[in-house]
Amino acid sequence: MSKWPQRVTIKEVGPRDGLQNEETTIATEDKITWINQLSKTGLTYIEITSFVHPKWIPQLADALEVATRIERVPGVTYAALVPNMKGLEKALTAQVNEVSVFMSASETHNRKNINKSIEDTFPVLKEVVKVAKQEGKTVRGYVSTVFGCPYEGVISVDQVINVSEKLFEMGIDELSLGDTIGVATPRQVQEILEQLLKRFPKEKLAMHFHDTRGTALANVLASLEMGMTTFDSSLGGLGGCPYAPGASGNVATDDLVYMLQGMGISTGLHVERLTEAALFIQSKIGRPLPSHYLQTVDVPPC
Repeated sequence: MSKWPQRVTIKEVGPRDGLQNEETTIATEDKITWINQLSKTGLTYIEITSFVHPKWIPQLADALEVATRIERVPGVTYAALVPNMKGLEKALTAQVNEVSVFMSASETHNRKNINKSIEDTFPVLKEVVKVAKQEGKTVRGYVSTVFGCPYEGVISVDQVINVSEKLFEMGIDELSLGDTIGVATPRQVQEILEQLLKRFPKEKLAMHFHDTRGTALANVLASLEMGMTTFDSSLGGLGGCPYAPGASGNVATDDLVYMLQGMGISTGLHVERLTEAALFIQSKIGRPLPSHYLQTVDVPPC
């Protein structure tokens, strides 16, 4: 039997990655209430919004108001996605704890998502990382389409390594490896991690799985076997990428917590409070959330 870690860190990305693809506009007050609920679940990291132009992600047009009005709980890192220097200025005004930058390992997806080539994206992010660090912020990097691209198919490990190395050279503190469209399988996850872990310490890497094809928890298990201990998830399984056709929700935080705790792995999270927060946002979205765990509780009608 594999030796599992004693503890895993779960980073909640629901308020950003979870909501960005929702067609139903969620009221600012409801977003604030939800984040405040999440802050009381034992989570130590919540990605609260994204400072992108409202034209691209209308759902997050209220980023500054949300970030400045939530109740900050000591010990919780409140992070936000930032595409460029304009976004960083707003994030600094909002006094987020951590800045997240993002790009893709796929040239086509990068152009669709950021409207720039991979090479043209590097200098933009380099400046963001530099200034954010000067302002005392930690910086997280996201690499999308690590395990497959909706436009190019399989992405070579060399492309992933190249982008990852450039981001670490900029000075990021952690890199999240994204299965943006949920195509990864456990064997593929382990083969790619085998290459990446030769170059980067596992403590600097996080896994970001989507459950499009039902393999997210299996991929988490495969990652655990490789020594990974940091995972992104979205409460209720909310999520998706507006610029990745077919992408569905992230691995559900509640499903992930159930599995890990059943394996004797500590997460520090309170299941009852997570469930209450999931039911709250489900009622605001107006449809059942895709997580399996929620289907086992008494759910009031939407």
